[in-house]
Amino acid sequence: MSTRFLHHFFEPRSIAVFGASEKPESLGGLVLGNVQEAGFKGALWAVNLRGYDSVFGVKCVRNVDELPEVPDLCVICSPIEGVPRLIRKLGKFGAKAALVLSGGAYLDREEGDKGSIRQRMLQAARESGIRVLGPECMGLIVPGKKLNASYASQPIKAGRVAYLGQSGMLANAMIDWAAGRDVGFSHLITVGDSVDVLLPDLIDYVNQYSPAQAILLHLERVTDAQHFMTSVRDASRNRLVVAIKSGRTPQSDISGMPPTPGIANRDVVFDAAFARAGVVRVNDSDEMLDALETLSRMKPLRGDRLAIVSNGLGPAMLAIDKLMSAGGTLAEFDADTQAALHKNQVDMSKPGENPVDLGGNATPERFVEALQIVTADPNVDAVLVVHAPTRLAPSVATAQALIDHRKTFKRNLLTSWMGLKEALNARHVCNLAGIPTYTSPEKAVKAFMHMVDYQRVQALLHEIPPSLPFSTSPAIRAECRALIKHAKEQGRQTLTHSETAQVLEAYGIPTAESVYLQSPEEALQVADRFPGPKALKVIHDGNCRPYRYRKHPHKLSAGLLQDLESAQQVADGVRQLGDKVREKFPEHSVREYCLQPMQRGKHSMQICAGITRDPVFGPLIVFGIGGYKVNVLADRQVALPPLNMSLASDVVGRTHAASLIREHSADPERDIQRLCQLLVKLSQMASDLTDLRGLELNPLLLNRDGMLAVDFAMDLGTPARFAIMPYPEELREWVSLKNSWQVEVRPIRAEDAPLITAFHRQLSEESIRFRYFHNKSSLTQRDLSILSHINYDRQMAFIAEHQHDDGSKEMLGVVRVWNDPDNIRTEFSIIIRDDLQGLGIGSLLMKKMIDYCTSIGTLEMIGKIMVDNHPMRALMKHLGFRCRYNMEEQVIDAVLRLNEPDSEWQRHRLESLPD
Repeated sequence: MSTRFLHHFFEPRSIAVFGASEKPESLGGLVLGNVQEAGFKGALWAVNLRGYDSVFGVKCVRNVDELPEVPDLCVICSPIEGVPRLIRKLGKFGAKAALVLSGGAYLDREEGDKGSIRQRMLQAARESGIRVLGPECMGLIVPGKKLNASYASQPIKAGRVAYLGQSGMLANAMIDWAAGRDVGFSHLITVGDSVDVLLPDLIDYVNQYSPAQAILLHLERVTDAQHFMTSVRDASRNRLVVAIKSGRTPQSDISGMPPTPGIANRDVVFDAAFARAGVVRVNDSDEMLDALETLSRMKPLRGDRLAIVSNGLGPAMLAIDKLMSAGGTLAEFDADTQAALHKNQVDMSKPGENPVDLGGNATPERFVEALQIVTADPNVDAVLVVHAPTRLAPSVATAQALIDHRKTFKRNLLTSWMGLKEALNARHVCNLAGIPTYTSPEKAVKAFMHMVDYQRVQALLHEIPPSLPFSTSPAIRAECRALIKHAKEQGRQTLTHSETAQVLEAYGIPTAESVYLQSPEEALQVADRFPGPKALKVIHDGNCRPYRYRKHPHKLSAGLLQDLESAQQVADGVRQLGDKVREKFPEHSVREYCLQPMQRGKHSMQICAGITRDPVFGPLIVFGIGGYKVNVLADRQVALPPLNMSLASDVVGRTHAASLIREHSADPERDIQRLCQLLVKLSQMASDLTDLRGLELNPLLLNRDGMLAVDFAMDLGTPARFAIMPYPEELREWVSLKNSWQVEVRPIRAEDAPLITAFHRQLSEESIRFRYFHNKSSLTQRDLSILSHINYDRQMAFIAEHQHDDGSKEMLGVVRVWNDPDNIRTEFSIIIRDDLQGLGIGSLLMKKMIDYCTSIGTLEMIGKIMVDNHPMRALMKHLGFRCRYNMEEQVIDAVLRLNEPDSEWQRHRLESLPD
């Protein structure tokens, strides 16, 4: 999976269409016609075994060997049974790109020892390295290159939107919707049921090479979550990404994936993934274009406060209902705005309040006057104009008045022209003027909320989080891994209650005071350790697993005895519970009995939190209300680790639990902070203990004294693969400098933004110029986010950090690399504080990075050095880089070979110039 050879799909100089004929039902003939109609200027051939002289005026040959040259792009529309053999022939012929539009219902059917058609296609592609997009794709369209190699029903205009999808029919519908709204595309591609080129590959390519300002994604399934998340997070940092996901319900989900323990509907996992990637999610195709229109035409919002100006109260109330149900905020006007509305007598129903009702006799001038007042209010973030046509205020005249005075409106404007006849022309003139416009007030509000959501997820993507409240040591990780290893060596897939308690305590999660028993005799000896009523639970192989009673909440108390007073009652309870397990679950062994004091009298809230593992996205953090209510209350939120305090706060804030805390807690901020710290610790645990499959803390009691995990269970599995690579703790090391300072060299993390700011202030103008190739006196919030928030599977940055005697830390230098998606080349940059040069920090950091890039298989490291940066040129020569003068850019190119290529396409990429 990579962008290898993808330019052959999108910028071909020659095309061959296989299976093309002049028959009306010929798919190849339709594609050939679209290629011609688009105005493709390169060489074009038809290939058909029937040996036609030509097809629609295009020269036709019988087979691959008769082609006069190797085509850049091979479009395959011939019967699917012969496609694997054809791909093998094309690969041997030297072709690099095959677009397979053919399909069928039996792609996965095994044919003896030959395997399925899909398997044979992939095997044939891997033999030569030819890239295959398909089968069952619609094709691809690049209007700016005059390329339409698809069966699209109509031509599309060039634009700045890229559509990448997994359904050909939905793409055809999208073309028609877009044509009706005058939306153009830079790229339009569907992958169908592709065996080789996948959606993340296309996202990477579009992000690197396309002029698109926005990407529209249609997803049916995700196969490689890490690849998907990396590509979409990179893309959303540079342009707007809007996504729609089909298969949201269990009935429409055809992925065949097993359920995620503890999560009733896997669609919430996609919600979490999109939010983490900075992507706006929409629910239907029409909403996708509404969101695109809003987000591409509106300036960034400052908040979620909406004002409404209408010529009738009824339509305005519809908008308010939608706003409230969507979680938005109705703006409250300040005193100046209220006074102006009263003075001018423009509000008919509720003078001075939001919404502003201008009445049925409102003229276009009245709308303009009201909007100038409302948009000047600092408590307003955007204004929605809702208009129903009247004789005094025709829709088109009112729309034109808004357009003429738009520069006097100080806030984002959205419009809803209600109706289908006269309103159609009003929407048309607003579209031409670039003002977002919608057919109903509800749609307008939904589009506004997309803008609010986009601001939220983008803020999370770029936010500088506070320092982590907890960090594990190598000793903690070793202790917990030893527990897990011991359990696996015994053939167990779960930890016992006592073992899980040890892990929780190691990660700073307090557990209820417990005594673990093995027999009634032991119970008699230790029961008096807890005065007052006690609870006794039996731990056996059947109840050590998390999330196990989701269908039967009343069974949560099975295997539990409460309010035991005396030692004899505890001993009898041990016998009773043991007998019950042996009678009902003879296949399960009793591991231990857990004795705890009853937890009552502190007005505790019951929380459920933990870790689960999704079959696609890997480890997830779960959080919500706990106890027996977990099945009744729809309060389960999920998040992709790793988490920081900002991300954890966003997760907690979206639950009913947070609302209850704000309503009833004596110190809501303290309690919410405790919950955020808990989620960060769980995230760290998931990252450190990759064999951990699931962990459930339920109930976790939250009260004035803090948090206490009362019951918990943990199970184990194979090492996890994370959707977002966690912080690479194993790359941290301590070294000694020439001045005897002890320095830690470690990967950078998002929380290092304050260190970066302080470091930048201590750099000279010359050092900044050498690093950035221009003067950069200060760093913006976005700069800090880009420098500290990195995708560890595509980027790496090592910092040298020194800790003073008072505990404060300072950054001494940093080296960074940016890998291309194929891991062929990585580009480095390095900067050392001026007052610390000569201590060997530069050489230390570069050697660390060279070793790292070599270990992950990168082939070549490159960097650009200013001609007058003599110390850096000397360091590069010392490290073995080849340095040559770049006449075009007037810089020194430094190149170091790290690994040798092991395939022809890698050699080809190395011989070409860096992208």
